[in-house]
Amino acid sequence: MIVSTDVRGVRQETLANGLTILTEQMPHVRSVAVGIWVKSGSRAEPAEVNGISHFIEHTVFKGTTSRSAEQIAKELDSVGGHMDAFTSKEIVCFNAKVMDEHLPRALDVLADLVLEPLFREEDLRKEQGVVLEEIKMEQDNPEYLVQETFTQNFWPHHSIGRPILGTKESVLQFNSQSVRNFFQRWYRPERMLVTAAGRLHHDRFVELVAGHFNRLQRHQETGPETSDHQPRAHAALATCAKPELEQVQLCLGVPCSPLPDQRRYIVSLLSLILGGGMSSRLFQKVREQRGLVYSIFSDASAYRDTGCFSVSAGTGHENVQQVLRLILEEFSLLKREPVPADELRRAKDNLKGGLLLSLESTSARMGSLARQQIYFGRVYDPEEILARVEAVTAEEIQQAARDFFQPQLVAAAVLGKLDGFELRRDQLAC
Repeated sequence: MIVSTDVRGVRQETLANGLTILTEQMPHVRSVAVGIWVKSGSRAEPAEVNGISHFIEHTVFKGTTSRSAEQIAKELDSVGGHMDAFTSKEIVCFNAKVMDEHLPRALDVLADLVLEPLFREEDLRKEQGVVLEEIKMEQDNPEYLVQETFTQNFWPHHSIGRPILGTKESVLQFNSQSVRNFFQRWYRPERMLVTAAGRLHHDRFVELVAGHFNRLQRHQETGPETSDHQPRAHAALATCAKPELEQVQLCLGVPCSPLPDQRRYIVSLLSLILGGGMSSRLFQKVREQRGLVYSIFSDASAYRDTGCFSVSAGTGHENVQQVLRLILEEFSLLKREPVPADELRRAKDNLKGGLLLSLESTSARMGSLARQQIYFGRVYDPEEILARVEAVTAEEIQQAARDFFQPQLVAAAVLGKLDGFELRRDQLAC
């Protein structure tokens, strides 16, 4: 067992089988948040089983060797706690939040889900129906559709560009054998970690985790956890006619730094300044001053070896050209002129304030422990993060804008009532 002590009461241990455990004590609260994390996600999926990570996340709740689906649902409800799970491109997480005295019960339930799922064929058939309804629900959501259209064209022929939910065709092919094969490949101790934050005792928690997970054997396979290559971004232009929609949804994006890159603080500030809230440039210019949109925002989606900086908006079909032009004008302005000192100050205070406020949540701290360990191999002291945010200069933001916002790199997707609208490369000058 490898033991280390980290910042702000964070402690880390690694069991002999490779399972990593991180805890953060928060003695002033009465709750504990605990999560079991799998370094899998939709990126780990071959094309023929697209969506299987999300499907497994669903089906473990259908029953284990010691609990029925109903018992799983009632276990933490009965003590006022709550349990959740999610699948992203590179991570799957099962988590719970309970009062401190119920931590053993919460961990027991979560461990049961990831160690002893039944994957009965009849349960899989039922859950296929549930997931297919989820896919239909998202297909009825134009904001989701334009993002999926954009992503699939931005990273074509790569798993990171495929939908997390999978498709109707892929989901219908899942069976007990394919689910078990994927589960056994990825739900291994060296590809998992357990994190907890709140009112807890580290040594006792490690004993609890070891009691559940020590029997898992480390896989002898060597080499990288995934064999997929680094995604290559494409400056694709895509349109999708949906004449029944009242709004046209649009998304513009460019390649940006991956998550572990040191420029992540620069990218975060750039996003806040451009479209990160009510005081952002795009919100003020496009919504408040022109009244052309209800929603407009920027986002940086960063992964272990790639990233995308995007802007999304919804507007009337008669205003699409104007909204596109206004977004691209802001790209150009950020390249030409350094961000004024007062605007940069607001963005930094916004970013730092959000970080400090999140530290009051046991769930946020638990999640932060996991993500920092997965992507950086260490946990950062908040003061170090604040210092790095504070050190960002207007010139660095301007240089990032120059690097990212190049006309030949801009990809775009437009969805809705197009009425003859065509998306052309010459419309994307910035």
